Amino acid sequence: MSKKLLSLVVVFTMVFTVLAACSGNNNNNNNGGSKDGNNDGATNTGTTTEDVSADYGDTGGLKLPIVDEPVTLTWMHSGNATITDEMLVVKEIEKRTGIKVKFQTYSPQTYEDKLRATVASGKLPDIFNGLKAAELKDIGKQNGVVAINEYVDMLPNFSKLYLEENPWVIKSYGDQEGNLYTWPIYKLNREVNHGFMYRKDIFDKHGIKPWTNTEEFYEAMKKLKELYPDSYPYASKNMEYIFRDWSYGWGISGENYPTYYDESDVTWKFAAVQDAHKEMLDFMKKLYNEKLLDPEFLTDTQDSWTTKMTTDKAFVTWDWIGRLELFPNQVKQTMPEYDLRYTLPIGPTGNVKSLPEVSDFSLAVANNKNKEVALKLLDYLTSPSGAELMTLGVEGVNFEWGEDGYPVYPELSDLPIVDISILEDRYGMWQEGAYLRPNRKSVYFKYSEREQEAQDLIMSDNRREVEDPVLNFTDEEVKALSELQTSLQKAAEEFNSKYVLDKNYGDKQWEEWKAKATKSGVDKMLEIFNAAQKRYDAE
Repeated sequence: MSKKLLSLVVVFTMVFTVLAACSGNNNNNNNGGSKDGNNDGATNTGTTTEDVSADYGDTGGLKLPIVDEPVTLTWMHSGNATITDEMLVVKEIEKRTGIKVKFQTYSPQTYEDKLRATVASGKLPDIFNGLKAAELKDIGKQNGVVAINEYVDMLPNFSKLYLEENPWVIKSYGDQEGNLYTWPIYKLNREVNHGFMYRKDIFDKHGIKPWTNTEEFYEAMKKLKELYPDSYPYASKNMEYIFRDWSYGWGISGENYPTYYDESDVTWKFAAVQDAHKEMLDFMKKLYNEKLLDPEFLTDTQDSWTTKMTTDKAFVTWDWIGRLELFPNQVKQTMPEYDLRYTLPIGPTGNVKSLPEVSDFSLAVANNKNKEVALKLLDYLTSPSGAELMTLGVEGVNFEWGEDGYPVYPELSDLPIVDISILEDRYGMWQEGAYLRPNRKSVYFKYSEREQEAQDLIMSDNRREVEDPVLNFTDEEVKALSELQTSLQKAAEEFNSKYVLDKNYGDKQWEEWKAKATKSGVDKMLEIFNAAQKRYDAE
């Protein structure tokens, strides 16, 4: 077994145990199992019963029921709701597919420990998620989990989405041999989910216009400081992540920040030594020195930040768009005029982060006698029909269509708001890792007037930064990057903080930092990224 990908000895032991146990439990000595169903004890997935697919909408070509004899699958995942056999989703899956799913749900606080203990025991559930990508690939190479690409002929929805429409998925998420062990999630993300926000009620009261560029942002902050001298107009709870979040507006951020892909010269670079990064730090330093940036911006907690944003101690921030409704609702009794709104980002590009259409949750299927059934179940949940079940429900049973084109849940009409957590708790919908293709008419995509304004503001001119390629690193590269990325990111965060907070930091310290970063391995790290990019382009 390869030990190169795992950082702790205990993980090596756990993976070894899983592989041995999986091999023994499967009665399968054919080095990975074939698709022909010849394994001892394999479940018959051939459908000899009547095809009822048409009764349940668009199944993407997958026939229902999936099995002609009852099958029980175990599915382990994280969640805050206990999923029982009597819940709508569990009963409906069994009705449509013939599969009874036993959802093993553990709290987010304990899930990782429980998952690792389960892996160590060798008794893998049929479906699970949560391992690191490198760990999952290592188990997959030893035939502990299924290589999904070997079964695509029976998975019409997977094939359409990830072989035809998004062929990059296997080369980005698979191993070096082209085997994919993780089932992706399609179109989970909103177009716009985070960004800059401002107190519109305060801006309107004093005739301050929302900014359209960085200089106007600065002038607005100065005006607010004049009007509210005891305030620090900009507050943050994101600690060191403020540098990453702001960097999108300077064109130097991405999923691998502080490493990013520069489309202009098709090269991976280290953001923390770029001229654009210094320009951003200089601007932050200017705000800090003029008391326009909260001096606790690197240490504020959620509670202290909330207090500032709801008591006229701060008026501008960066956060998740759900905050646009949460804060006004929180203070509506004492500050009914409170109006938090989304606005344009700052920086020369004026862009925000692009959220991927395809997400990886390391959702895997154990290589056991139920593997084909489990794969077909995931394929059904990836179909439009399965997407509707998991994220809308069943029309005429738990929801009806409202006049606005979004679902209405009559049984929940007494609740002030119906969100995905309510639907999970009541019906078993929206379970983490089980919504594989969310329906865009679900409540998650039903925006409030403020949230819709955020979507329109960014999408009208598509002010989203281009997504970086999703690279696939070799075992040796993963090992090298695990050390380099951690040390370089920590060093960059320390320098960023000192540069903004220390009045003595300037050009001299900037040049010293660039030299230190080079000695610390920046060139080696970028060499790895650019080598992986060449492989990506070649494929």
